[in-house]
Amino acid sequence: MQNPQSGEKRKMGHKEKSKEKRDKKLQQISLLRTIPYSDHQRWWSKETIAVVTGGNRGIGFEICKQLAYHGITVILTSRDVGVAVESVKVLQEGGLDVACHKLDVLDSSSVNQFAEWLKENYGGLDILVNNAGVNFNYGSDNSVENARKVIETNYYGTKRMIEAMIPLMKPSAVGAHIVNVSSRLGRLNGRRNRLENDALREQLSDAESLSEELIDETVNTFLQQVENGTWTTGGWPPKFTDYSVSKLAINAYTRFLSEKLSERPDGQKIYINCYCPGWVKTALTGYAGSVTVEEGADTGVWLSLLPDQAITGKFFAERREIHF
Repeated sequence: MQNPQSGEKRKMGHKEKSKEKRDKKLQQISLLRTIPYSDHQRWWSKETIAVVTGGNRGIGFEICKQLAYHGITVILTSRDVGVAVESVKVLQEGGLDVACHKLDVLDSSSVNQFAEWLKENYGGLDILVNNAGVNFNYGSDNSVENARKVIETNYYGTKRMIEAMIPLMKPSAVGAHIVNVSSRLGRLNGRRNRLENDALREQLSDAESLSEELIDETVNTFLQQVENGTWTTGGWPPKFTDYSVSKLAINAYTRFLSEKLSERPDGQKIYINCYCPGWVKTALTGYAGSVTVEEGADTGVWLSLLPDQAITGKFFAERREIHF
């Protein structure tokens, strides 16, 4: 008979090894952040414009800070313009070139007004980081009371911004960049928290037949099941379900759009990727995370500055590609 204590020890040993491996990786990334980009890597300049949604705090604020540190002109956006102004002051006092503007990704008129302002004042943009997002569950909570707001903000808000910004993305030899902040919680084939509806998982996994209609239909089916009380039998991810579904949709949309954007001619290319920042110590996690904002922002900044045009439609964490 197997000793249950030995099994528990092996489990603990595996956890310790995983943590050790992860900590080592984060240390390597921290070191990489201290190494300046060489001249041949730096395709950007002060004229390069980056827009970051939800930039007034947490990961978004840190992404603004790091991009500006690299010499890029950053537009920090927030629903609350007063908070945005205060956030920008902090960065400007540090000598960084950051401006701000009110933007509510839930409101089409707000997005359109921002687009008009951006075009008039900056002529467009080169980098878009879709960071704005909400989550209403902490710890072991899994309420779907706010599911519609989560889906509308995290998925439809991201789509709304991308659709409005694509016509404003500046043509260049290196191409424009879109980075979507996502989560491993939205992985289709993860060992934990995966989508248990096998037929739907297969459909969403098939890159060739993936469509915007299928992604929209997926999130709308989820919301309908939430409204009629049947979502628990729908095969949806079991943890942070509404947030996980919203990020699953973002991941799928990133893959879909990368194929669509690949048809653009040279000089007008747009490269789109998504990434998981990890369980970061921010308001979104109730400050219960295990990753610093500096670490959480790093991969988003790295993807924004990638000179390698072949990388698009991928999912990353800690500067390495992971499976959808």
